[in-house]
Amino acid sequence: MTDYLHTVDWSRAQFALTAIYHWLFVPLTLGLGFLIALMETRYVRTGDPFWKRTTKFWMRLFGINFAIGVATGIILEFEFGTNWSNYSHFVGDIFGAPLAIEGIMAFFMESTFIAVMFFGWDKVSKRFHLAATWLTAIGANLSAVWILVANAWMQHPVGCTFNLDTVRNEMTSFCDVAFSPVAVDKFFHTVTSSFMLAALFVVGVSAWYLLQGRERRMATASISMASAFGLCFALLTALTGDRSGAVVARVQPMKLAAMEALYRGEEGAPLTVVGVLRPEQERPLNGDPFYFSVDIPKMLSIMSFRDADAYVPGIYDLVDGNEEHGIMPTAEKMARGRRAVEELARYRAALETGDTVVQAEVRALFDPARPEGEAFLRDYFAYFGYGYLDAPGQIVPHVPTLFYSFRVMVGAGVLFILVLALVWWFNRRGELERRRWLLRTAIWCVPLAYIASQAGWILAEMGRQPWAIQEMMPVSVAASKIPSGSVATTFFLFLALFTALLVAELSIMFRQIKLGPNDKE
Repeated sequence: MTDYLHTVDWSRAQFALTAIYHWLFVPLTLGLGFLIALMETRYVRTGDPFWKRTTKFWMRLFGINFAIGVATGIILEFEFGTNWSNYSHFVGDIFGAPLAIEGIMAFFMESTFIAVMFFGWDKVSKRFHLAATWLTAIGANLSAVWILVANAWMQHPVGCTFNLDTVRNEMTSFCDVAFSPVAVDKFFHTVTSSFMLAALFVVGVSAWYLLQGRERRMATASISMASAFGLCFALLTALTGDRSGAVVARVQPMKLAAMEALYRGEEGAPLTVVGVLRPEQERPLNGDPFYFSVDIPKMLSIMSFRDADAYVPGIYDLVDGNEEHGIMPTAEKMARGRRAVEELARYRAALETGDTVVQAEVRALFDPARPEGEAFLRDYFAYFGYGYLDAPGQIVPHVPTLFYSFRVMVGAGVLFILVLALVWWFNRRGELERRRWLLRTAIWCVPLAYIASQAGWILAEMGRQPWAIQEMMPVSVAASKIPSGSVATTFFLFLALFTALLVAELSIMFRQIKLGPNDKE
């Protein structure tokens, strides 16, 4: 293995490490901001100092989480330039646009108003302070909009064209990038699940107070608001997840096949509810990949294409091709991609030698306004990324990771809906404090919500492998050409730093929860 391939692996590991730690802080920020704004709205409307005291308590927990989330997020964005410079050059004109909007509009918005939110209680009017709280919550979610638009474009690149002279992809339609089906579904699914996580956090902390016999009024009032809020968004998370699955079936069929461990395509494909996969070395070529499984007949076809008899391609179909269903073999895509790579190399050589004839020939192939260009771009350049692959099997992500991650995410989501519904119902009837088993379950749902959230991102990002940009640029050519030892060193430095930040945050959060609200507030 060359040093560059070592660099790619270490860069992937470092980026995954940073993204995982960053996402430990983001979802709570997205949802808790709105819950705090709702609580402060109650305070402004009623004038009851109880709601001010409650708002300030949850605001402290929000602030601790927000600060560390910002720190990890800045590092994550810088890694695109340090570790993934080839990627940044190739698509920086597109990927950089939503990130720039996020920094200029959303981040400055939330960072401005958060100062008023925390330090303006006795310095501005009640209504201005309430507006600052709402704008902080909105700003945090606007940041999520543009970051998720950028991520969605990596999953489904649209609204761009290739510039032959700069060897860069350039944006042709901002609307196509911002409002692609993947971007819209990714935003709504991510945000609704984050709102659910924040609600579970508030419910879990409040449940701990009830078990301790402390802060009963604050706990029951917080649970009343958070359980209704969380149940609403838990149901919306299920709906947006269903829609996301249908979009994935159309634009990332390999991800769908891998997360369902579907090796052979089927008409009327079943959905595997639970199952245990056989190790790859024990799996017969055309046999059952499971030791055991529980299936729902035809459900995968229904969920993916809204048709009980629809054909869902499997892993082998996508690798080897399926002429009956119009699926091109990966080997053919690789051959076509290499032709596109060769034409690009031919053009660069012609520029160096001053061969204007070859330059004109290649320009014609990359010009969509000419018939030969339209055909070349459709039949060859569309598979450009495949030209860098070494073997067809490289397009298959790690099936067990995707299969189990999906079921952890969905199974936890079903549990959350049930728990939030029960908590809301018993709290409304004044019986929740006596249901100590349910209070304990609510507390355990807090770490489970983080596990489910991480599982969702693992599914999204590992399911795209080996692509940095779906079918356009593999990870193997996206990394910077820097010594692997440098990346390995910073990986362990970040591991130590992020772990220290996580321990510090948890210590501060637990201390604040144990202290409870300040009675002087």
